[in-house]
Amino acid sequence: MLARVKPLAYFSELVRADFEWPDDAFEPHVRAGRIIKREFIHREILMGAEEVVRSVYFALPGEEWRIDQAHANRVRGYRNGRETEQDSQEMGDLLGYTNHEIMVFISWRSAVRKAISDGAWTPPRTSE
Repeated sequence: MLARVKPLAYFSELVRADFEWPDDAFEPHVRAGRIIKREFIHREILMGAEEVVRSVYFALPGEEWRIDQAHANRVRGYRNGRETEQDSQEMGDLLGYTNHEIMVFISWRSAVRKAISDGAWTPPRTSE
């Protein structure tokens, strides 16, 4: 981000999950005003259960508009129960990825979804 290659970074996980948040690495840059941080705590229905989700966004100054668009994109995916290719394309654009990188991600995710639906792979679950 500091090299101005990527305008936005995004991290999100269940509050109850054991997850290593990157806040400490970004904090000196946030304090210095080189990066803008915004955090959202929101409740979502995931796999039939209500979960508390923490989403953290880091944007370059002048790129803060990306945070609102990215968060709306993520919430739309949660509420629809599935992220569409259009959602992935939009999020990839907001994060600053190339079209090629975005298409590789979409292809990978499609293969994972197929493996799950075919019963060839079971995603790991976070224990409570």
